[in-house]
Amino acid sequence: MLKIATLMLALCCLPPAATAAEGVPEQPAAVHWQSWQAGNSVTDLASLQRGARNFMNYCNGCHALKYVRYQRMADDLKISSTVLEADLVAPGSNNLDYITTALPAADAVNWFGKVPPDLSLIARSKGTDYIFRFLKTFYVDPSSATGSNNLAYPSAAMPAVLSDLGGVNEAVFRQVGDEKVFDHFVARVPGSMTGPQYDDFVRDTVNFLDYAGEPTQVERRSMGIWVVLFLLFVTWLSWQLKKEYWKGVH
Repeated sequence: MLKIATLMLALCCLPPAATAAEGVPEQPAAVHWQSWQAGNSVTDLASLQRGARNFMNYCNGCHALKYVRYQRMADDLKISSTVLEADLVAPGSNNLDYITTALPAADAVNWFGKVPPDLSLIARSKGTDYIFRFLKTFYVDPSSATGSNNLAYPSAAMPAVLSDLGGVNEAVFRQVGDEKVFDHFVARVPGSMTGPQYDDFVRDTVNFLDYAGEPTQVERRSMGIWVVLFLLFVTWLSWQLKKEYWKGVH
C-alpha cells in the first residue's frame, strides 16, 4: 500500500500533458485534397435530378452540353414535361434542342480570356473525382484576374461561382525546401450551406455530368451482364458439342 501511495503521489506531481501546450492554438490538420473522391452513382435518380437542376442554375450560364437534348435528359431522368419546360429549358429553346449556353463567345473571351468549354464529355475526359476536387478547392487569390485560384487547376479562368454556397476560403501554404505546398484552408466568409450540404451539392452536380458524358451507361452495364452470361452459356454448349463429336475418336 505504501508503494502504491508513493506512486500515486509522484504521478499527481507531474504536470499534465495539456499544460505543456497551454496557450498554443490548435493547428488545423493538413488537407489531403488529392485523395477526395466524388463517390457518385449514376443509378441514383434523385441525385441526377438535383444535379440537372444545379447545372442549369449555376453552370449553363457559361457552359453547354452540346451532345445532350433537353427531352432526352427529361426522359432518362424521369423529369416531367411541366418541370422541364418551366424550370430547365432555356428561354428561346424548346425541348428538342441541344443544351447550349446563351453566353456569346466574344463576351466570354473579353471577360474570362477564353471561351468556357463544353462539359458534355468532361467527366469522361477528366474523371468525376477531378471535377469534385476542382469545385471544392477554390481559394482567394488577389493576384488573379478573377480574385480566386484553384488547387486542382491552378490559374483557372473560371471564378469561384459557387462561393455563395460553399463559402470563401483562404489557402495556407507551407515551405518545403524551395517549394510552397498547400497545407489547409481557412474559412473567411461562410456560405449558405454547411460543409456536408455543399459536398452533396457538388456530388449531385458531378453525378449529372457523369450521366451527360454517357447517358446509356446504366443500360450498357446492365446489358453487359447478360451478354457475359450468354457467352458463358455458348462456351459451355460448344464444349459439350465438342465432347460429343470427338467421343468416337477418343
